[in-house]
Amino acid sequence: MSPKPRVIYWFRTDLRLHDSPALQAALDLKPECLYPIWCWDPHYVYRARVGPNRWKFLLDCQSDLSLSITKINKKSKLFVIREAPQTILPKLFKTWKITHLVFERDTDAYAKERDQKVLELAREAGVEVVATRHGRTLYDPDDLVRANGGRPTMSITQVQHAAEKLGDVPKPLPAPESLPDPGDLSIEFQQTQPAPNPDINSIQRSGKETSYASLSGPNHDFAVPTMSELGLKPASTPHRGGETVALAALDAIISNEHYTTTFSKPSTAPTAFSPQATTLLSPHHHFGSLSVRLLYHRVQEVIHKPANAKKASTIPTNLIGQLLFRDMYFAAQAALGWSFAQTYNNSHVRFIPWHLPSKIDPANGLITGDYVIDSPLAEKWFQRWKFGKTGFPWIDALMRQLRQEGWIHHLGRHAVACFLTRGGCYIDWERGAEVFEEWLIDHETSCNTGNWQWLSCTAFYSQFYRCYSPVAFPKKWDDEGKFVKHFVPELERYPKKFIYEPWKAPIKDQKQWGCLIKGDGEEKEGEGEEGMNVYPKPMFDFNERRGICIEGMKNGYRVGLHGDDPRVKDGTWRELFDDNAEGPTEGTKGPTVEGQTGAEDGRGVDAADMDLGVDQDEGEAAHVGGENRGGDKSPRGGKRKRGQGTLDGHFTSPTKKKKGKA
Repeated sequence: MSPKPRVIYWFRTDLRLHDSPALQAALDLKPECLYPIWCWDPHYVYRARVGPNRWKFLLDCQSDLSLSITKINKKSKLFVIREAPQTILPKLFKTWKITHLVFERDTDAYAKERDQKVLELAREAGVEVVATRHGRTLYDPDDLVRANGGRPTMSITQVQHAAEKLGDVPKPLPAPESLPDPGDLSIEFQQTQPAPNPDINSIQRSGKETSYASLSGPNHDFAVPTMSELGLKPASTPHRGGETVALAALDAIISNEHYTTTFSKPSTAPTAFSPQATTLLSPHHHFGSLSVRLLYHRVQEVIHKPANAKKASTIPTNLIGQLLFRDMYFAAQAALGWSFAQTYNNSHVRFIPWHLPSKIDPANGLITGDYVIDSPLAEKWFQRWKFGKTGFPWIDALMRQLRQEGWIHHLGRHAVACFLTRGGCYIDWERGAEVFEEWLIDHETSCNTGNWQWLSCTAFYSQFYRCYSPVAFPKKWDDEGKFVKHFVPELERYPKKFIYEPWKAPIKDQKQWGCLIKGDGEEKEGEGEEGMNVYPKPMFDFNERRGICIEGMKNGYRVGLHGDDPRVKDGTWRELFDDNAEGPTEGTKGPTVEGQTGAEDGRGVDAADMDLGVDQDEGEAAHVGGENRGGDKSPRGGKRKRGQGTLDGHFTSPTKKKKGKA
């Protein structure tokens, strides 16, 4: 009779007990002992941009899960082991006499490489790995790619057609009622200390990072690390993590059948706060404290009730559609790997000569985290945007909410992303994605990258002439400016006539309302006359900049390059752009690679209808999107991506032109 399995269950992006297919697979082994562990991976501690708010949400989720495990089995908990999985797991296999390693599949680029290494180490140790179950998305991203003909999913329609081949979304599993005891917890071996440098999160710390001082923590009890151990600045988000919180939030949403049935993302107010207009379940999906399948099926139960069916909103703007958008981005990333999160070498992202482009490591073709300051003015605009000092109250309120709470409404993300890229600053979308990576509590590389590509009109969406006005768009939702007054309190006494354009207010009134409009955001509170507050002037004329950006986008679309084009890689793309074009287009050659920048280095540490923005773009984009190359032939003999036909027909085929000529 063979001995019973001794199993490590490795928690990662599935910090819950309910509806965990991978955990169920571990329990189906009928193990003699079960070790629920979390490997404290230095990749995330030092190499991924993570601000205090997302760290706090993660620690909430881990602590809640650990308590839930202990409620089921008093001898067990979430055992946090402070070492990289690639080095700690082989030691645990031997010391704990492990026969099986079980974990939920992850299709993120880093996770794939990490897991492949762990698979090799497990084989060498004679440990069987069970990692075939997915639980992070409705459909397995790799399965969606296969069902989409091996191509990235670039539209909701593609996701729906691929999903039809995969069958129904499985019903959620109940949480286990019992868990086996862990075995012996001895760890009498040497800890492999991680290399702390470079520490991309050093700017987030106010103290020394000590989370790797001991394998099992300062009290040798495998406890969840603390913010203090990480040396982090205090978190400021009011949003709490954990399965318990997530399930309570879901119950509240589902109990409001009208909200659940009629939910339509573009119709929810981006200016709503306390409470917000949307579910705010996204960070729970990211950390796995709430199953997407549970949300899916509970929503389906509500909208298919006879009393609700006729008034139910539809895909892609309803709650089900939001989950499909998430699956779309996950599958696109699964297909493209590391290149998905950058323009360089990305076959599905249009090349636009943005300001502040990323530096590329020539050894691997990946972005380095640094960027080129081709324009000191653009760098100044970027910093003012990041810290909410643009002089446009709507944009500044959103960026301050993001930094403070770690979350902003979907349409708010649209507005600030459009403003930074094609609707104002003409700055590389990768710069904005990095800020969101740092500050969002719901950051997922796939969704964050996909949304930035969408809003910059470099992939997924192409109607670049539709821009969000920082004045007309928020007025549509909040004419009184309550949202702005909350997050930009300097302007709290300004009346609605001037709340979105305070620079138009007479100086006499500015003084009366206690805030002068002056400077470029460098002034501190109380530096105005007689200790008044100061709010900056707008950093540019929006209408003028919008026009410049649209012309730049037209030019980029006319040239028609994608990130994997040889001319993008060798820098000869500059031959196709006039020296006076927007962006770093001067000269004829020069790729943005490490050590070959040719510019200052930067650290990555009253509107017309078009101004009202793309608040319906989810619906418009449901049936189009940039597909894998293999669509209709373009006039120049190349291959056009289906879905680009909405705009490409307006532009002539690029011809090689002499520099200096229009």
